[in-house]
Amino acid sequence: MKTATIPSLRVEPELRTAAEDVLEDGETLSSFVEQSIRDGVQRRQAQREFIARGLKSSKAATRNQDYVPASKVLGRLESMLQKARRTAASK
Repeated sequence: MKTATIPSLRVEPELRTAAEDVLEDGETLSSFVEQSIRDGVQRRQAQREFIARGLKSSKAATRNQDYVPASKVLGRLESMLQKARRTAASK
């Protein structure tokens, strides 16, 4: 399998020094950058999937009229908060 390269990256000297300072034993700056890119890609893929699932669920809930309005949810949360405050104040 052929490999590809990532474009070179110009950074402030302070950032390079900070990156070098956090390298673990046997780790190179190149491997650190590669792992950072892998982590970033994985995080963004997870975000996209999360948003896609949320939008799909929202559409299904709207289509089926199976949802709770935000005002009702916030009202319930406010009631719970007030109850917790009263309980804490009585102790």
